[in-house]
Order: sequence, then C-alpha cells, then structure tokens
Amino acid sequence: MNPNVADILIEALPYIRRFYGMTIVIKYGGHAMVDEQLKEDFARDVTLLKFIGLNPVVVHGGGPQISSVLEQMGITSRFVKGMRFTDEQTMDVVEMVLGGKVNKAIVAQINRQGGKAVGLSGKDGNLIQAKKLHIVNREDDDKPPEIIDPGLVGEVTHINTDIINTLTGKGFIPIIAPVGTGGSGETYNINADMVAGSIAMALSAGRLVFLTDVDGVLDNNGALISSIDAQSTKKMVDEKSISGGMIPKIECALKALKSGVKKVPIINGTKRHALLLELFTDKGIGTEVTV
Repeated sequence: MNPNVADILIEALPYIRRFYGMTIVIKYGGHAMVDEQLKEDFARDVTLLKFIGLNPVVVHGGGPQISSVLEQMGITSRFVKGMRFTDEQTMDVVEMVLGGKVNKAIVAQINRQGGKAVGLSGKDGNLIQAKKLHIVNREDDDKPPEIIDPGLVGEVTHINTDIINTLTGKGFIPIIAPVGTGGSGETYNINADMVAGSIAMALSAGRLVFLTDVDGVLDNNGALISSIDAQSTKKMVDEKSISGGMIPKIECALKALKSGVKKVPIINGTKRHALLLELFTDKGIGTEVTV
C-alpha cells in the first residue's frame, strides 16, 4: 500500500469512530449534480458513509433541470428575491422534474454503487408539511415593506421524521425532493436549503453539509474563510460580501445550529470526494458556520 494512502486511512479512523451512528444531512446541488464524474463520486461517497455506520440523508435541488424543461415547454422562468415564481403549470413541472427525473437519477446512481437508496417526495408519508411563503421586501427603509406573492412557493411547518427514521434504521439512504404539502392538500415548491435545514433540525443531525459550486464563504480578496460566526456573516451580508444563493445557506446554517445541529460546513461540491475530505480529514475543505 502507498504510504500516503495509509496515512489518509489513519487520519480518517478517529473521525469514522466519532461519526459512527451519526445522522448526516446533505444538501446536494449545483454542478455536482450535472457533471457525470462528480455524480458518480457523490454516489460512492454517500454509499461509503452508510457502509461505515453513518446515516446519510440527502436533500437535493434541481433548479437548472427545472429551467431546462420549462424552456422546452416555452415557459419563461421568473424569480422573486431568488425564489422561482411558481404558478400551477410551473408547479406541475417542478414536481415532475424534482420528484421524478432528478430524484430517481440520484437513487439509481447510489444503487449502482451498492447502496440502498430510496427516493421520496416531501408528499410521501406527509414527510414535509408546509404553508405558503410570503416574501417581505424591505429595500427602502423609508417605505413600508412590500409583501411579494411568489405563487406556490412554500416554507416548512413540520417534518414527519418517522419515515426517515424507519428507512435509515433498515439500512436505506433517503433521497428527498423538496416538495411539500399544505393544510388543504396543495403542493408547494420549497427551497432545498430550507428543507435540508428543517430536516437536520428535526432529526437532531450531527452534521448539516451544504454542497455548493464555490469553496465556501470567501473574503473580499477571494480567500476561503475556514470558520465564520453569526456576527461576521451579518456584517458580510450588510456589506454584500455574502450575496445571492449563499445567503439562504448561511441563514439555514445559523438556524440549524441554534436548534441543536452540531456543525454546518459549506463545501465545494465540484471537488472530487469533497464530502469525504470534509468529514474525515483534520483540516476539512470548506467554511464551518458557527453561532
């Protein structure tokens, strides 16, 4: 065996021991869901986590895939404060793409690696209960806030953990599409970061890992910040150093930490085996969000 490989295994051993039996919620999205090599790497990594005694739970996005299908149907995608405006026709596409095409592709990829993945929509077993999301726009401090209606976009009100716990206890890996059900049976499109955070809190997960297309939170010089707390993130958001899709990840991370999730790393999913490098090496590879 190559001595370097042996060193890596030795370095990983205490982490494997520490994480045994731990629930790890993984938000899977970005380029890692598109690149064929990265998809295969992710499937192997998640399968390995299960084989060595962890309980991975995957929540996936699918924005680019949804936009592609909508474009083919001649429907223009509209976004409101980063949320996709979702009318009934768009919701049908969202549910078809997320709960069908994307979800089952991830399941198949993991199963080909020897894992036992099961695909779930948030509607299955009443897993994700939701209510309509109203977006509050406070861009002008001199005017009252504007309430924006994004259509059938929801926010999580409750996670039914029974189905997840049953599956993980039987050796399965749950793969969850971020679609939820309202009190009257209506279907809601929900931000995958928010769903991952809510599931991590409901399961009292040891880790909530966000896979992104960047190394983590970067400073104004483009250098990776290895650890960042709530006060620093607020300052960076105010200064617009943190913007776009990183904002909901940070907000979900801080909320999860305050609710008992032990650690929340944000890592670059475009790096091969990023998940293993973050969990089983001394330095990790991303930004750890702290309270």
